Amino acid sequence: MAVERPKSSRLAKHGLKSERLLWPGKGPSAFEQELGDIESQLGLTTLEKAVAWSQTKSMWPDTFGLACCAIEMMSIVSSRYDIARFGMEAFRSSPRQADLLIISGRVAQKMAAPIKQIYDQMLEPKWVIAMGACASSGGMFNNYAVLQSVDKIIPVDIYVPGCPPRPEGLMEGIIRLHERVQAGVPAAYEVGGVAK
Repeated sequence: MAVERPKSSRLAKHGLKSERLLWPGKGPSAFEQELGDIESQLGLTTLEKAVAWSQTKSMWPDTFGLACCAIEMMSIVSSRYDIARFGMEAFRSSPRQADLLIISGRVAQKMAAPIKQIYDQMLEPKWVIAMGACASSGGMFNNYAVLQSVDKIIPVDIYVPGCPPRPEGLMEGIIRLHERVQAGVPAAYEVGGVAK
């Protein structure tokens, strides 16, 4: 009986070898294994891979907490979660020094313009994480005063679900963002822009 290989996702097409994308029990071929061993021993790489690796090890998040999710976001710099192991311990207070914007909490309509201004002041390449149900979809606030998703004003790369999500959830989102960058997936502003 022939077993067909499942259709690969966009991340797999960009070279990502995550455990979620590989077949269960199906590892790299012998050639890929030998090539990986040689690369790790000699330090061979391409310029694109080196730039992507350095971008993931030097992301500086912007401090932008709006509601209860901000407490969970602040806790990722504590000793228990220690985001410094990813090279991200320097939360910047100026958007001109940051390249990752973590929107944590509900976004009121009157905060839409300041968020857009902060996003526009960030240097490229830049990424956005929508943390929590409120930033991702408006959450329980289905009314005129709360923006029903932050992707209506700025492009979002990663959505972290939860109300509020635990720090582990945000760490998972950051790891998934790092995988996207290392796989060469372009940032959301390069792909599709803002939702209509």
